[in-house]
Amino acid sequence: MTQERRLRILGLVVLLVFGGAWLRAAQLTTVSASSLESKLEEGRQPQTLAAPRGLVTDRKGLVLAISESASDISATPYMIDDPMKVAAQLSPLVNVPSNDLLKKLSGKGSFVYVAKLVPEEQVKKVRALGIDGLTYTPRTRRQYPQTTVASQLIGFAGVDGDGLAGIELALNNVLRGKDGKRLLVRGRGGTDAKVVHIKEERPVRPGRSVRLTLDARIQARAEDELAEVGTAQRARSATAIVMQPSTGEVLAMASWPRVDANAPGDAPTEAQRVNATQFTYEPGSTFKPFTVAGALEEDEVTPSTRFALPYAYQVADRSIQDSHQDADGTGTVSEILSQSSNIGTIQIAQKLGEERFADWIRKFGFGERTGVGLGDQEERGRLLDVEDYSGSSIGNLPIGQGELVTPMQLAAGYATIANDGVREQPTLVDQVDGKPQRKEPSRRIISATTARSMRAMLTRTTEAGGTATNVSIPGYAVAAKTGTANKVVPGKAEYSKTLYTSSIIGMAPASKPRIVVAVIVDEPKGAIYGAEVAGSTFKELTRWTLNYLGVAPD
Repeated sequence: MTQERRLRILGLVVLLVFGGAWLRAAQLTTVSASSLESKLEEGRQPQTLAAPRGLVTDRKGLVLAISESASDISATPYMIDDPMKVAAQLSPLVNVPSNDLLKKLSGKGSFVYVAKLVPEEQVKKVRALGIDGLTYTPRTRRQYPQTTVASQLIGFAGVDGDGLAGIELALNNVLRGKDGKRLLVRGRGGTDAKVVHIKEERPVRPGRSVRLTLDARIQARAEDELAEVGTAQRARSATAIVMQPSTGEVLAMASWPRVDANAPGDAPTEAQRVNATQFTYEPGSTFKPFTVAGALEEDEVTPSTRFALPYAYQVADRSIQDSHQDADGTGTVSEILSQSSNIGTIQIAQKLGEERFADWIRKFGFGERTGVGLGDQEERGRLLDVEDYSGSSIGNLPIGQGELVTPMQLAAGYATIANDGVREQPTLVDQVDGKPQRKEPSRRIISATTARSMRAMLTRTTEAGGTATNVSIPGYAVAAKTGTANKVVPGKAEYSKTLYTSSIIGMAPASKPRIVVAVIVDEPKGAIYGAEVAGSTFKELTRWTLNYLGVAPD
């Protein structure tokens, strides 16, 4: 074979080799590119890392809500060698019946959830079993260490990490934090292969911590007292609020029936609401002080102004009577308030007139949210516009009929009287990440002179001749007002003769109040009058709180 022939053969071989390589390269970059990319992606698994929600504590640092490490545990069934054995091992650790687990692990699918939000302590025990085919996805689970204490107020968060009720919902943007991201890179075998590398793409940013104005001990005491009265009266619900009038801070906001915050779904929906802001009702006689305060401020009356108090009093088409009055008589403004005269209060309101009456009750905050810190979970109540008044409206609105209020609105109104006529913004949130929270500036609603006159008159309510003598506390002067209000028959424009809301709201010590306490019992069975139903609860909660705060007797 000649040299020239050898060179031609060698050139052909080289051409064939390079041609084949070129064709393979073309195949890889065209025909198989998507396939290779798919295989590569099979080994890359993005993972979201749930951000822990911020801590919620009471004013003294007691933890009310906290996020704990947890994991979702999933399985690849075909990698489980002995489903029956594995189901028996996992069942007590993840709190899922072994039969349910066996059904999941015996399937033919490539993915099933074993359990979600398994506490980290239990996850460690599962990992120690060394079971192949299990995958652990990091999560956080919300826990409420105080269980029922302030449960409706704190609310709860869902499995996705978002707040669903109470403070958890109202401050979701503060507590939520920002989820992190990481990339899991697996070896050959795609999503079923072992993780060979973890790349952190975005760090977890935990939610911010929140300190409330609540005092958990006062809150727990309020809930104990509500449980006692609610059970004894076989009531539909009950509410208690304790406030500091000088700061507007809410020390307790209790609802009954109780709810376990770690299992809110076990309680009826109505029991999960925050009664203080979401329960609206006609206040009855607890509304009368605002009528009187407006008339005092307008110089229409003084505490000693005397009115005729006939047995019956006609206002347009309504004939009004006082439940405790048997004959015609007279009474001063002070006596009218302490003895809760409907006829006297209406005459005081008539001196004000419709326009000024309507203006004053709005100045006290009725018809608007108090802004206590629960956002849309606070009702506005309902007030009639003056142009919608009927001829008899001035005969029922001043005595607490025909308008709807919330317990929080009433407590805030009484706190204004307690604070020498200055309204402090009611608040539940003290600090966020250690920084004090801003609130609305103080506003003077009535003069200090009027406020002090109101407290003096309300003190007579708890003294001999008043409607709440059973709430007096040895060593302290208590200013308070009781209320008994018929409820409207559901679906009808008429008052029930059997359904009532019974309440009492007051302050102590009366000369310079440190606390305002409200107790409202909805639909008690048997007794109906505010002093009889809620009086002992108010007295005990007020007495206990004064002692707890170290308030010296008058």
